[in-house]
Amino acid sequence: MKTIIHTFHLDMDWKLINTISGLDRFDASWTSIEKKEGSSLRQLKQIETVRSIGASTRIEGSLMSDDEVKIFLEKEIDISKIEDRDSQEVLGYFETLDIICESYPDIDITESSIKNLHNFLCKHSAKDLWHKGDYKQQNNAVEATFPDGKTKILFKTTEAGIPTESAMRDLVEWYKTDSETHPLVKVAIFVYDFVSIHPFQDGNGRLSRLLTTLLLLKLGYKWIQYVSFEHEIEDRKSEYYRMLRTCQASRPNENVTSWMEFFFSALSNIQQQLMKKLEHGGSETELSIREKSVLTFIAGHPGCRSGEISNKLGIPLPSIKRLVSELNKKQLIDRHGTGPGTHYTAN
Repeated sequence: MKTIIHTFHLDMDWKLINTISGLDRFDASWTSIEKKEGSSLRQLKQIETVRSIGASTRIEGSLMSDDEVKIFLEKEIDISKIEDRDSQEVLGYFETLDIICESYPDIDITESSIKNLHNFLCKHSAKDLWHKGDYKQQNNAVEATFPDGKTKILFKTTEAGIPTESAMRDLVEWYKTDSETHPLVKVAIFVYDFVSIHPFQDGNGRLSRLLTTLLLLKLGYKWIQYVSFEHEIEDRKSEYYRMLRTCQASRPNENVTSWMEFFFSALSNIQQQLMKKLEHGGSETELSIREKSVLTFIAGHPGCRSGEISNKLGIPLPSIKRLVSELNKKQLIDRHGTGPGTHYTAN
């Protein structure tokens, strides 16, 4: 079934419809899940927040690991002494995400709100002070940053000045007035068009992922706080850029079906990850205090080894080996490798 939404063509087939329906079915049961899993969800949110910040900034070239992000955010921060770019961007992302999660009911989807969020995102970044909170003054492009630090232009974006201002005005107006399109489809299209316009000089990729969270929260998909959409994008970074580039190649009035399939696949994957974690909730309530401590540490430090867990938690190594063995039997953690290289991740 071919359809036109905003300025884009979309082939809405049964596979896409079923994926959207699956996301909605889970969301319908979320209120009761949230009440039952209150304390464990608070802990999960802390873990996923760190993963989201780390992943989203790494996509744009940051070198900070999740552990480094966690340590940085836990210490008392003297903002005036933060000079390295990675730390500045991590702090900006953390504060903006916090504002979104705490105040999303009061944040309207307007150009002014989007500019304010960009201002928060970039306010600690020295290189961004000249343009934060304002639409771009110079033409830019979507670039991919690779592990070696090199960048590659993937596609050109809307020209600076009146073209960008008009495109953003049209996007926001469409989003606010379209009452027929399914909400999740509207989110996917809004994010795609925002990235394609690239309205700010820098920070567009990071802000697009923050806007994804904001839009989903405002539409009632509150479970998005307890998973990391950003981490899913980081894991599928090549595919993410490929889908954007494929659609963008025929701009304007392009067919965005491949982007929609990717976007909903990403949401479906993180939803399934959350469901899996919640299914283990019953087993976790039966854990000893030490087992819970070890499980929490592994969840926050994927890839950690027995010796590291022992040192950080102050639990003797033989006890740690017994505890991780029990957690592995209960399918709460996965064991990888053998011998000295053995490491663990939480399910």
